[in-house]
Amino acid sequence: MSGVSLSSAWLAAWISRVSDSLQTMTAEFERRHGFPPGTNQVRSANLDDQAAARALAERDLASADLVTLYDSIGDIAWADVGNGYFVDAVPDVLLRLKEYGAVRDGTGDESRGLVIGSNGGGLCYVTGPSGVVYRTRTASLDEPELDRVADDLRHFLELLEQSLTRFVANGEPGYL
Repeated sequence: MSGVSLSSAWLAAWISRVSDSLQTMTAEFERRHGFPPGTNQVRSANLDDQAAARALAERDLASADLVTLYDSIGDIAWADVGNGYFVDAVPDVLLRLKEYGAVRDGTGDESRGLVIGSNGGGLCYVTGPSGVVYRTRTASLDEPELDRVADDLRHFLELLEQSLTRFVANGEPGYL
């Protein structure tokens, strides 16, 4: 557990580190794997993303760290790292919330969370007001069973970076 809140400065340093690793990975990808890479990027938040992050802040389903993340990061798409890792854009998170509602976040029967992304295997990442990040055990969001994967969003991003570093070094998929 990192135990430290996200800050814009920490996120900027994280984005720089993983962007460098993603450039290294995509430059060698076709030679190593025999086919061209897909989308592998961390997209910076634009004004629409930041406005949606402020709208998200008004909900009692989001931690302060999630709002901070979405104020800096528009989305994450790592299609070729293992099975893939994706953190959805905040407008997509809000649309999913509007259309399907919140999901149990694993902290109790009444606790509700937001689906913020997925892996390439169809499992979703869910977080709620506590900031803990869970992964669904199946692709279904109907009464999902959740496993805790990170103590907070900073820990989640650190685990993503570790998966990326391992994949760049030796091609081993991540297991987040």
